[in-house]
Amino acid sequence: MEERDSQNQKSNGNLHPKVVSRAAVLLGFAVLLFSALLVRVFILQTVQHSHYQEKVLSQITTESPVNAKRGKILASDGKTLLAGTTNTFRVFISPSTIRATQSEYDETGVDVQLDTLIAQNLSELLDVSYEFALKQTTYTKVLDRTIKREVSEADADRVRAFIAQYKLEKMIYLESTYTRAYPYGSLASHALGFTGSDGTGLYGLEYYYDEYLAGTDGKYITARDAQGNEMPYGYKKYIEAQNGYNLVTTLDITVQTALEEQLERAYLESAGQNRAAGIVMDVNTGAILGMAVYPDFDLNSPRELDEQSLEKLRESGLDPTSEEYSALKQELQVGMWGNKAITESYIPGSTFKVVTAAMAIEEDLQILNYSYTCTGSYKPMGQTVRCHKTGGHGTLTFEEGIQQSCNPWLMRIGESLGKETFYSYLKGFGYLEKTGIDLPGEAEVLVKEGGGGWIAHENDFTGLDLAIYAFGQNFNVTLIRQITAISTVANGGYLVQPHLVSSIVDENNNVVFSYDTSARRQVVSEETCQRVAQILEEGVSGSGGAKNAYVAGYRVAAKTGTSEKKDAGNVGQYVCSTVAFAPADDPQYAVIIIVDEPTEGTLYGSTVAAPYVGNVLETILPYLGVDPKYSDAELKKEVFTVPDLVTSSYTVSYAQKQYPNVSFEVIGDGNIIYKQYPEAGTVVEKDSARMIVYTGSKLETEMTTVPNLDGMTALAANQVLANAGLNVRILGSSSHLQGEAPRVYMQSIEAGTSVPKGTVVEIRLREEDGLADYDDAWDPWEDVLMKP
Repeated sequence: MEERDSQNQKSNGNLHPKVVSRAAVLLGFAVLLFSALLVRVFILQTVQHSHYQEKVLSQITTESPVNAKRGKILASDGKTLLAGTTNTFRVFISPSTIRATQSEYDETGVDVQLDTLIAQNLSELLDVSYEFALKQTTYTKVLDRTIKREVSEADADRVRAFIAQYKLEKMIYLESTYTRAYPYGSLASHALGFTGSDGTGLYGLEYYYDEYLAGTDGKYITARDAQGNEMPYGYKKYIEAQNGYNLVTTLDITVQTALEEQLERAYLESAGQNRAAGIVMDVNTGAILGMAVYPDFDLNSPRELDEQSLEKLRESGLDPTSEEYSALKQELQVGMWGNKAITESYIPGSTFKVVTAAMAIEEDLQILNYSYTCTGSYKPMGQTVRCHKTGGHGTLTFEEGIQQSCNPWLMRIGESLGKETFYSYLKGFGYLEKTGIDLPGEAEVLVKEGGGGWIAHENDFTGLDLAIYAFGQNFNVTLIRQITAISTVANGGYLVQPHLVSSIVDENNNVVFSYDTSARRQVVSEETCQRVAQILEEGVSGSGGAKNAYVAGYRVAAKTGTSEKKDAGNVGQYVCSTVAFAPADDPQYAVIIIVDEPTEGTLYGSTVAAPYVGNVLETILPYLGVDPKYSDAELKKEVFTVPDLVTSSYTVSYAQKQYPNVSFEVIGDGNIIYKQYPEAGTVVEKDSARMIVYTGSKLETEMTTVPNLDGMTALAANQVLANAGLNVRILGSSSHLQGEAPRVYMQSIEAGTSVPKGTVVEIRLREEDGLADYDDAWDPWEDVLMKP
């Protein structure tokens, strides 16, 4: 009966309690699940909306870079462009679009093979191989493939015409980019440096200031479909590029050019084997007006080896396809790019005696008041150390000891100073630290405290070290460190910071950074520096070893140096150098030149480097506004500026009366001068001036052949030129003013050249004989073991 009632309840719609319970559990679970889903959806729509939107966009968008324009590098005038950017193009293709379009053509029966059409035409237009271009069309799983970078505007126009002709707008693209360009080619190549294919600075100022020059790239963000086509209603965004800042350097084009010309001459005429380097520096601010290394390289094609490096590559005998060949070529490239003026070191030799002299005067050593007799050697700590003049200099004052580079005199000064004082001056002049110049790769000091180098520590600095260091041997410096120390002596005793960038400016010429030219410290007094300058100047204008750095009208303070290389494998090879500053009575600019491993001629700094330092000063001093002040001897040796006899229609008789000291040779039977040699404005020696003038009917110009003057004295060269009907202009060593006999080492017109009679031939003189008495000898000690 009860069972029947239960069944009746079910049939009447009443549920069993267990069923209701299970239903309630399921309903609660469903509500919880739905609530969780609602919460998740809420989070996705609000908190994590941006995150997932970016993920979606990353699936359907591509970024096209908008390159920032790299900043300019300017010369010291703030206008002359040393490095800039030109607008070029990247030509690239969309392989997937090419394939999709080809399928459409095939279905409609259009008989065109797009891959070969595109590859053939682009290879011809862009000068790339057909095989390379065709291969790029096969990469259908990527959005684009580059056919060529750095395409010129003209080539880009031809590509555009090809695209328009065949309606290939969605298959071939051009992207505007920037390419680094150097208007002056190889000028200041080692200082400026260059950039890589990606526009990043690799060497020199380009590398050191890359962060400022590079700017910040912008980008286009565009939605595209699976085939790489831009979607008409897709996501699009533009982030503007921020162009780089401009560098205003301290480099002066005229100074840099003069330095490079003389550096090349010095290197080639002495047959250098391991490059040459030079620096021109403002002694009062540390600004580098010129910095050069020879051989140089073209910044627009930096991977092309210079001729000397190419010769080494050819002489290797390696197979050009071998890995060894590639490795050697890369090694030679890296060597060529290195800035020898800061990345390599050398033994300074006698140029360091300038610093030792300053130490001695500053310390007011008593021995400076007495003469010393040099017998050809000295014995510090019982070891015999020879003077370069093995027979001895005889009795010399302190000033003469410096001018004639007497090693024993300098060793005595070192002893009087003592190790502690000498070492403290090494620190003061900056020899125990880097200069901090704004260029990469400055070499570590090789005389430094706390390990490394050739002197480990002040406590290990022996009396023998002191003696040899005092005259500039057995330790290494960099060129930049040496000219910085010499500038300290020149400017009144203040150690300045060498630098190549004076300021950094933005596109609107607003100054972002300006270099602080304050001195780092004072090392010696102004009075000390004035006395050193006077001693060095008398060594140039008098009988010292730096006579070849003489420049008429300017008081030049200079010191030469010659040192033997002591590193393994280089014994018997030399470094010849000269450092100078001018004017000696008010120093403004310093110049240093070294030639590494010269092999021809008289191998002394006084012959290999000094004349070319003088030539640099002769060019830059008047250009930089330093007025000449001629001595009495120089004024007696007057020059004659050739007048204009043609425009004024001078008669021969009138010209002879106006210029009675000039020798006239008249060609023709008339009286009015219609042609003259030398030309108006030319400068010749007054006491030997000769004019060739033409009168009467028009006559052919009489020609003569320029003789070879190499090795002649000024007197002999003048006579030979006079015999050939030519004029002379004498430059270089002043010794001929005192009746001495310097020799011709350079003439302005090559021997054998045919020129009009009366033409002026400039000759440059330098001392050749006896200069070994004034420079360091290669190996000035016999019993002393050189430190490695």
